[in-house]
Amino acid sequence: MISRTSKRFRQCFEKLPAKVQSEARDAFRFFQKDHSYQSLNFKKVILITGTSSGFGMVTAARLASKGYRVVATMRDLSREGDLLQEVQERGGTVDVMRMDVTDVNSIEKCVEEVIQKYQRIDVLVNNAGYGVGGAFEDLTQEEICQNMEVNLFGVQNVTRAVLPQMRRQRSGRIINLSSISGLTVSPLFSAYNASKWALEAFSEALFYEVKPFGIHVSLIEPGTYPTKIFYDNAKYAKRFDDGTSPYYVVSQSLKKRVMSYVDSSKKNPETIAILIEKLIEKRNPALRNLPDWESRIMAALRRFLPSCVYHGIILSCVSKIPAQPESKKQR
Repeated sequence: MISRTSKRFRQCFEKLPAKVQSEARDAFRFFQKDHSYQSLNFKKVILITGTSSGFGMVTAARLASKGYRVVATMRDLSREGDLLQEVQERGGTVDVMRMDVTDVNSIEKCVEEVIQKYQRIDVLVNNAGYGVGGAFEDLTQEEICQNMEVNLFGVQNVTRAVLPQMRRQRSGRIINLSSISGLTVSPLFSAYNASKWALEAFSEALFYEVKPFGIHVSLIEPGTYPTKIFYDNAKYAKRFDDGTSPYYVVSQSLKKRVMSYVDSSKKNPETIAILIEKLIEKRNPALRNLPDWESRIMAALRRFLPSCVYHGIILSCVSKIPAQPESKKQR
């Protein structure tokens, strides 16, 4: 049966014009020699934001080692050292470019350069983001706006720049790094929570809008991982350490609890990079993805517990902390 089919194929092939036959043979040799099924991954162009540290750096290094064409972007190119070292240790190459997600001009310039160089963008990983700790009254409007500017509007800016190319391709993947804080809420992180809840809503709406163009949108909602977001890149409200703030005692106590939890965390950021790789290759990736036990438990508690019980659990974290004496507030 196979030989009969091969003979029929050969007969049809020989009827083709000589030029077409020649081009077909060249294409076959090209893929046979240099492009096994595994190495076809090298043709996928992955654009990642915020790769100087954390999830972005680990993801860029992992995907590069697997043969993908990785364009790793960051706002400050002087911070590329850790990324390049990680890539060198794992093997592979990355193309490092400057991109500030709050600067539309830098985004358009970077995306245009990527398209000119690679002729396509297969995957966008919106990873750039940060959290700012502090009670709402201790935060300035500027601090809140800046957090939204990066975590929400920055994602929208980069996505807007990439979508036309993906629509032309009739394919693409957009993976947005959210947080379990986009499904739950923690006191003293109102700005960060608001930005991630907004990102969740935006991403789901986008999921419906671009699916007809063959573009898949996915969210990842990690729990707490020991990355630089809690250490070198940590940001706090302007009045966070102000002893006259009515939230000073609560803020300092919760900060100690959070940092103690982060320091003892055994979760590996590589888990997120592995999940991103799976979402890239999966035929129909899920919209929402909870990568660890912490995020799954928190999401389940929020979903299944009665509101009064859930709220009571969160409030207990604050109510156990003694209130700041009035006399200390006035000093």
